[in-house]
Amino acid sequence: MLGWLAACCLAIVVPVSTLLVWTDPRAPRSLSERLVAVWRTSAETLRLGGVTGAPLRMLLSVFLGLIALLCVSTLVGVITTGLGDHLEELRRGRSRVLEKGHAVVLGWSDQVFTVVGEMVLSQVGRVRGAVAVLADRDSAVMASDLNTALGVVTRGVRVVCRTGEPTDPAALALLTPAAAHCVLVLPGDDAADDAEVVRVLLALRALLGAGAGPPVVAAVRDERFLTAARLAAGARGVVLDVESTTARLLVQAARQPGLVRALRDLLDLTGAEFHVVHAPDALGLTFAEISLRYEEACAVGYLAADGRALLTPASSARCGPGDRLIVVAPDDRPPVPEREGTTVDLSVMAGPRDRQRSCSKTLLLGWNRRAPLVVGLLRRTAQPGSLLHVVTGSDDGSVTAGASGPTDDERVAVSYRVGEPTRPDTLRALDLFDYDTVIALGPDAGPHRARPDDQLLLTLLTLRAVEEESGRALPVVAELTDHRSLALAPLGPEGDAVVRGELTSLVMTRIAQSTDMAAVFEELFAARGGSLALRPASCYVLPGRVASFATVVASALRLGECAIGYRAHDACTPRREVDVRLAPGKTERRAWNSMDEILVVTPSEAGAHSPAAAYGERTTRPGGLPEARRGTDGRPARGPAPE
Repeated sequence: MLGWLAACCLAIVVPVSTLLVWTDPRAPRSLSERLVAVWRTSAETLRLGGVTGAPLRMLLSVFLGLIALLCVSTLVGVITTGLGDHLEELRRGRSRVLEKGHAVVLGWSDQVFTVVGEMVLSQVGRVRGAVAVLADRDSAVMASDLNTALGVVTRGVRVVCRTGEPTDPAALALLTPAAAHCVLVLPGDDAADDAEVVRVLLALRALLGAGAGPPVVAAVRDERFLTAARLAAGARGVVLDVESTTARLLVQAARQPGLVRALRDLLDLTGAEFHVVHAPDALGLTFAEISLRYEEACAVGYLAADGRALLTPASSARCGPGDRLIVVAPDDRPPVPEREGTTVDLSVMAGPRDRQRSCSKTLLLGWNRRAPLVVGLLRRTAQPGSLLHVVTGSDDGSVTAGASGPTDDERVAVSYRVGEPTRPDTLRALDLFDYDTVIALGPDAGPHRARPDDQLLLTLLTLRAVEEESGRALPVVAELTDHRSLALAPLGPEGDAVVRGELTSLVMTRIAQSTDMAAVFEELFAARGGSLALRPASCYVLPGRVASFATVVASALRLGECAIGYRAHDACTPRREVDVRLAPGKTERRAWNSMDEILVVTPSEAGAHSPAAAYGERTTRPGGLPEARRGTDGRPARGPAPE
């Protein structure tokens, strides 16, 4: 090859050099001088030096030229190979992350887009803000997927993808988690991947130590791994249960249409959200005084010095030393008190209403891992005499296992029917408009179901056709697996959809930003803690009257609730698409009508004698964390629980 290459070069260079010399008017006259000129031109072209004289000198010049050419070619080859290897290493995602104060995301699932998007927002404004993702996938593919989902513009925050096993401490070291601001561990798309989450937490412990490093927030899908994951996470770790949270959100959305959008607005990092703030000026004030003291912050409770949260305290409960305020506000800066007192119009406040809670009739279409949790929640929280009708396909197996046993008080009568929810004849055989709520579930993801949302979309399409034929709206709540299916779901005006794991992802990012929020969400999403509810504005102010939001807050306080926002009625827009205005100014005045809704935090244990019962509301929880104990004074109890 080298010989043929040299021959080809000479066959081109020598004739062209000869032609250049013979066509030069200033060329020598003699043949020998012209041949020397041809040699010099050819030698300069081939970088051989062009030395003339004795044949030995010319051969030595050729030898040195070849050596120089070989050295230069070798150097160029070494540089090219080194650069290629380095670029390939970068493409494979094996280089070390050098940033500090960045966010680390471990694992890849349908939650990664929500988590990374929220963490990008949290890194805005930081010097060299970055979000580092580590998963056993090609880094170029991960970067492409994230850029497609989040958009190219990330407000100056770098999204760095690295390839490796998150369970390998050597791969974890590439992300320098010790210098990170927080670490989030995502569960896989299948419940069998929860063991991987425990291994990742153990790998972090092996790399950072038992009590060192940044806060770690993780999630599992199977509650059987919850205890093991919390032990592996250690004292600085928080572990959430995805399945229980999703099931409670489904029940919450089914009983209070439109609450899903309100929860998204309240938990994401855009607009107002929950914060724990220091407010020295609130020391010694009652909660009623604090609630009306700040213009752009809605107080919902106290975070005690021992870390326990108390939501919706009594109006007379005073802010003690070491207590911090739990507020809904645009940012976590200390709220600024108003110089002038906020006017409350007592004449437009609505009086309490005595309405009994009615029994419900619910239709559950489909079955998956969360269905037994949904059935259990409906049984425990519904009024006695309620009915639950379950329609599942023949390939769903035994759906009655663990779900059809009798409850202690027999609140709900459960009936089962075999039928494919995707078939129009199955749904048309049901009296759909006789149900208060329709909950539609899709099958679990698996190797034979690449897109489990397809069956659910068929069910929703059939339900939508029934709505259009009858001219009536169905209160449908659907559970989707892929966030991209949300835009495709054919939902009616009263329909809503819950993306599995989305709420848990938002809670994870909020806790990762501030570990104090773990106690707040523990109380907010506990089985008996304070909860969120959307109530008609007529429960607080007289319809058609003009009143400030401070009047709404004061009216809610009289009922033991905390008003944190409102949603104005829009007859032309489906309720699920109307945003909730969070933490509006206390002095904001508007004419309230009976269709407007107020977003409130309700007191704990909202039973038959609470204000929730007076309004006929059915409140449940979208989460499942342990209840914080309280003392006899209504504040969080200190010390170990009594045996």
